Amino acid sequence: MALLILGLLLWWGAHLFKRLAPDMRAALGSKGRPLVALVLLLSVVLMVIGYRSAEYYDIAAVPPVLRHINNLLVLIAIFLMSPAPKKGALLHGMRHPMLAGIKLWALAHLLVNWDLASFVLFGGLLAWAVAEVIVINRSEPEWQPGPKGSLAKDAMFLGGSIVLLGVIGYVHGMVGPSPFGG
Repeated sequence: MALLILGLLLWWGAHLFKRLAPDMRAALGSKGRPLVALVLLLSVVLMVIGYRSAEYYDIAAVPPVLRHINNLLVLIAIFLMSPAPKKGALLHGMRHPMLAGIKLWALAHLLVNWDLASFVLFGGLLAWAVAEVIVINRSEPEWQPGPKGSLAKDAMFLGGSIVLLGVIGYVHGMVGPSPFGG
């Protein structure tokens, strides 16, 4: 569990570094980007290793219907994290679609993973995404959406999101439990 928590702390720190310590981040200049990317990569590796090696403490049995709700929420999350909010019409004007997608993804995983390590991982990432939105909104209060796209672009990105959900689900089933059952 310690590696999982360390990974989460590094994830939080690397993402909030720019806004909480802007002078320190600015002093690094463009050479700081690879360093931040390396810290983020390390954080993901630590979270994965920490999550997979954590002892399993099942808190309750998960109702089977939640798997379907999880899959729908993950599909919506993938769509939110696609280019649709910037190039489509449906989500035009949404300020933080990627962070909303991460929040939805984390919530979806909390619905179907009722164990301590999942609460730490997905709850920690959900809390980070909420904090990130607050910090961004406070540091950059002036924001205007770009030009509105088309519904055809939305349909294209929704189709891509469905395909991506299938690929992610297939790979997920190869390394862990299948999100589609079976």
